[in-house]
Amino acid sequence: MVPERWTTIRRHLHGRLRAAVTEALNVTVFGAGRVQDLPGLEAVDDDVRLRFATTAEELAGIMPDTDVLLGWDFRAGVLEQVWPRARRLQWIHWAGAGVDAVLIPALRDSDVVLTNARGVFDRPIAEYVLALVLCFAKGIPRTIRAQERKHWDFQYSESIAGRMALLVGVGSIGRAIGALLHAAGMQVAGVGRTARAGDPLFGEVLAFDASDPLLNDADYVINVTPSTPDTRGLFSESLFGKMKPGARFINVGRGDAVDERALADALRSGRIGGAALDVFAEEPLPADSPFWEMANVIVSPHMSGDVRESVDDLVDQFVENLGRFRRGEPLNNVVDKSRGY
Repeated sequence: MVPERWTTIRRHLHGRLRAAVTEALNVTVFGAGRVQDLPGLEAVDDDVRLRFATTAEELAGIMPDTDVLLGWDFRAGVLEQVWPRARRLQWIHWAGAGVDAVLIPALRDSDVVLTNARGVFDRPIAEYVLALVLCFAKGIPRTIRAQERKHWDFQYSESIAGRMALLVGVGSIGRAIGALLHAAGMQVAGVGRTARAGDPLFGEVLAFDASDPLLNDADYVINVTPSTPDTRGLFSESLFGKMKPGARFINVGRGDAVDERALADALRSGRIGGAALDVFAEEPLPADSPFWEMANVIVSPHMSGDVRESVDDLVDQFVENLGRFRRGEPLNNVVDKSRGY
């Protein structure tokens, strides 16, 4: 029989060890105020200490002993403000696909691991893009405007069957969009960072600098690129000039990929037929932006990937990765910080 005093000692040591683990793994959530805001996050083990911050000041106060940072709603510039206080930080998980809001030079040059929410937004964004294509083809914006005026405005619409969609960006989101548009009867083509043949969805993927033939043929050009030095300003006056006359441009990638002045000029002149813009160089989009007033433009507030169900998926993804982190296993969705995705 084990003496009672040894049982007491073991319980005491176990409690000390649990306290040490709690102190050793502090998980900070930025962009949420309490665990109830992220249903499912309460599933983490008791020996993980969760803290929450909604302002840069609150984050700065708890950053020194933060080991893991979950960026739920990061605004550009916040991480840079608090980075000098990140003394124990080992891993940042960003609950988004694009990481440009957090990939500051100090993080890029550090040993801190960065992961993202790759995969969660693929289907929602694909559905959103299909909806935008159908809005253009079926004249939905014009019909809604006529309804608001109580005006009976008959118009012929277009079929999307056989139309060509060019995906600029062939990662998981681009592939999800391409697969859904293909299932709806469209032809799909892809442009990526590097060329490759034998792609199961796109066939031959062309490099950015060799995409002119596809631009000339595409009825819809869809940007899905992340924000990287290679993609900033990619959609220039020259590129819009190479697009098929009357083609529509859809941007669900990043706003800094587009020369917005050149896009506005191409839309005003009728060089391209329309644009659906979910992302912008400056967000929220300023009230004086010409895009608000253009009849051939659909503006949405960076919402193409946001569905109610994604909150559960995002939390589940982080909890799974947190378990891997604690077990010393490789993390899912590690970002190549040198490339930005």
